[in-house]
Amino acid sequence: MGDAGEGLVDAESRLAERMEEREQEKKRARQAAKGGDPEQTRQVESFRLAKTELQRQLELTTHQARKQQLGQAIEELDKRIAQLSSK
Repeated sequence: MGDAGEGLVDAESRLAERMEEREQEKKRARQAAKGGDPEQTRQVESFRLAKTELQRQLELTTHQARKQQLGQAIEELDKRIAQLSSK
């Protein structure tokens, strides 16, 4: 029964981390929207949401090739986010 409790604690901590990350993303999006291009802000937010979903999939997958694909996709999203954020 102890293992189930540990899993629940892990799930709760991951949920709390994601909620905190999401709040930070919202703050960044609001700050960018104040002085930036709304289309660019929309794209950055879309990329961040996609990255969050890919990270979730990466945590759950067990197949090595899929993990590699997801890792590459996350790296590409990071590049695009950085590219748009630097404009």
